[in-house]
Amino acid sequence: MPELPEVETVVRGLRAALPGRIITGLHFGNTDFIADLPRLEAALPGASIEEVCRFGKFIGLRLAAPHGANGNRPASWLLVHLGMTGQFVVCRADSPVRPHTHVWLALDDARELRYTDIRRFGKMRLMDAAELPSFLARLGSEPLEVSFEAFCSALSRRAMIKALLLDQHVFRGLGNIYTDESLWRARIHPRRLGARLKPSERRALYAALRRVLADAIRLRGSSISDFVDSAGSPGDYQRRHRAYGREGEPCYRCGTKIRRIIVAGRSSYFCPRCQPAPKGRSQRAVRRQSR
Repeated sequence: MPELPEVETVVRGLRAALPGRIITGLHFGNTDFIADLPRLEAALPGASIEEVCRFGKFIGLRLAAPHGANGNRPASWLLVHLGMTGQFVVCRADSPVRPHTHVWLALDDARELRYTDIRRFGKMRLMDAAELPSFLARLGSEPLEVSFEAFCSALSRRAMIKALLLDQHVFRGLGNIYTDESLWRARIHPRRLGARLKPSERRALYAALRRVLADAIRLRGSSISDFVDSAGSPGDYQRRHRAYGREGEPCYRCGTKIRRIIVAGRSSYFCPRCQPAPKGRSQRAVRRQSR
């Protein structure tokens, strides 16, 4: 599933291409991932794209409706979640259509904004500008903007650190790849309890998380299966993975084989030497699952 760096990469590409453009037409394929399709069909034609933002794993297009009779231009937001295999690409209108393309937004410069999604686990919905604050209030803190004090406060609970980082109500935008990479850099086992992390470990994790996300954004995300940016190009950060997906391969720090366990229902990759397991029963469980 595209995570914060991948979504940010797409947003930056769309931000360079879309503001000021007017949506001149629509075409839909399968629409089971779209909330309130009639609302989209009524609101999008003639709307201008004013801004492109990222809200965690959501892409937001701020739209201004055509001038009304009183001269007002009501604002709305088109929110898009890429799900597991979604792609949001700007291309020429005469470009070949890729399989599993479900949304075409025609633009006033002979290009189209197309949404492609093989598995259709993505989401698309339109909301009024007044609805956005309550939507964002349900999401957690932005990892690249949260203060160290707020970060520590969010971790001060008796839940496994991997589960806390994955919880979108705690931190928006994080997923499996970048939690594993950050925990590896900070030398913290994914089953450690957030409340039991030492101050030095919290600071190490805070720094590691910000560094990993910044590096991944700079390298345009990780292309493991389906991810491409807004121009259809893959990312490069998968070449820098130190833990994620490397089961059985040597740790880049110590040479110990990377292991995989299940934490919060997700595969979690770690070095058993650099990231020692919590003591007690949980440690024995980790050893059993890692064999």
